[in-house]
This record gives sequence, structure tokens and C-alpha cells, in this order.
Amino acid sequence: MRLLLILLAALFALPAAAKERADRYSAMTYNIRLDIASDGDNAWPHRRTALTGLVAYFAPDLVGMQEVLPHQKQAVEADLPAYHFVGVARDDGRDKGEYSPLGFRRDRFALIASGTFWLSPTPEVPGKGWDAAYPRIASWARLKDKAAKRSLLIVNTHMDHVGMTARLEGARQIRRWIASQRKAGETLVLMGDFNSPTNSPAYAAIVEPGAGALRDTLTISRTPHFGPLGTFTAFKIAQVEPAPIDHIFVSDDVTVLRHATLTQQIGGKLPSDHYPVLADLCVGKGC
Repeated sequence: MRLLLILLAALFALPAAAKERADRYSAMTYNIRLDIASDGDNAWPHRRTALTGLVAYFAPDLVGMQEVLPHQKQAVEADLPAYHFVGVARDDGRDKGEYSPLGFRRDRFALIASGTFWLSPTPEVPGKGWDAAYPRIASWARLKDKAAKRSLLIVNTHMDHVGMTARLEGARQIRRWIASQRKAGETLVLMGDFNSPTNSPAYAAIVEPGAGALRDTLTISRTPHFGPLGTFTAFKIAQVEPAPIDHIFVSDDVTVLRHATLTQQIGGKLPSDHYPVLADLCVGKGC
């Protein structure tokens, strides 16, 4: 009995990451909707707690957010202390305008490097590209799994809602960036609000065969997708768009175990005008 108690105590003393399977990860993409007063009852102060509470409950290992204003980023970081967020604001490369921050669990990953590039012909310079209405960015992080010693390259983006050319060229640019930056054997996750349904040229540019090609977690999930396919709601629960525009893509070393569109609401109110997308992933041959 004494030995059993000692073993149980040792087990519960282990950090959370050590008790998890080292080949399993969960990833979430979530457009949190910028804070704008004209949203009225759906404005950020009325939904902050529900939104960050949802993320904390599902506790993804990796989370990519979009439409995050500076004060919203501060709120998210305060409400989700288990995560470290990287990324700069899109207007000036520092703290002006929206972020597309990329978060990862502090207990599970060590940050090796991170950065942001602009979806434009001048990716190192803040600004718009092609026919985009706004500057658009991709934030990235190279992480090391503390337990598995595995390297992961994670990219989070928010493509333009107006410019079709900007979305297509942005997708091609991300493909080229991945092909040039991903190390041999490195696990890759690309996620975000692509403003591109599955029948769009931008979506096709990401999944078509070739260097930097990725696979949509929705279409390769081992178990059937759960929830509506559409991810944009405009805060209207019964009027979700029929096709998803928020996606999670992965490299070919990843097995997708589950995929879901999360539709939680509180008192008929949604935490954002997009549903978050969650994918459970497994890396390696033991999946």
C-alpha cells in the first residue's frame, strides 16, 4: 500500500506535458473579432470572459488568433497565462493595428525563434499587397517540444476579406515561405482566417501538390468532422455561412485524429463572429 501511494504521488507530481502522449497535439484557430463599439451587445467587453474561458476550457497546445487589437492582446495574455504569445501588429510592425498572435503552452514548448512577415511583394516592410483592403500578415514560431525534443514550425495568418488577388498571392507567398524555411523532418501547422472557402483559388494554392504543399485537417480527419462546416456567423447563430473560411493545415507527417467547429454560446450570445476550429493531431508512426 505504501509503495502504491508513493507511485501515485510521483505520477501527480509530474508536469502536465510529461503525462501527455508526446506525439499528440491540439491546435485551434480563432478569429476573435476586433473590439468595435458599433457591435453593441456583441462588443468585446461583453464577450471577453466567454471567449478566453472557451480557450482555457479546451486548452489547445497551439492557438492562432486573428483581429486582435493591442488592448485585446493584453486581455488575452492576462486571461490565459498558461500561453506565451508571439507576433507584432500589422500597421507598423510593432503595436499599431491588429495582431495575428500565435500562442503556445509554456509548459510544453520552448520558443526557438519567431517573426512576422507581410503578405505583399515586400514581406519585410509593413504595408498592403496587391488589391488588399488592409495590411495582412503571417506570424510564425519555431518551437521545441520539451518532452519529445521535436521541432515544430507554426504559422498563423489572416488573409484579406476584399482582395481576391491578395488572397491568392498571399497563399502562394506562404507556400514559398514554408518551402524555404521548414527544416527537414519538421512538423508544420498553418492556421488562420483565410477568408477563402474550400472551392477558392487561394485554398487550392495551399493544398495543391508541390513544394510546401499542406493538407486540410478537415478533409483528412480520422473521425468525422463535428459541428457545422461554416465558421463565420456575423454573431447570428442560425445563419452560419455554409463553407468554412477558417482552416488548419498540416504537413504530411501529421495524422489528424479529430476535427471540430466549436459552437459554444452563453445565453444565446456567441463569443465571436467566427466559430473557433479545433484539430487533434498526432505526429509520427505510432498514431
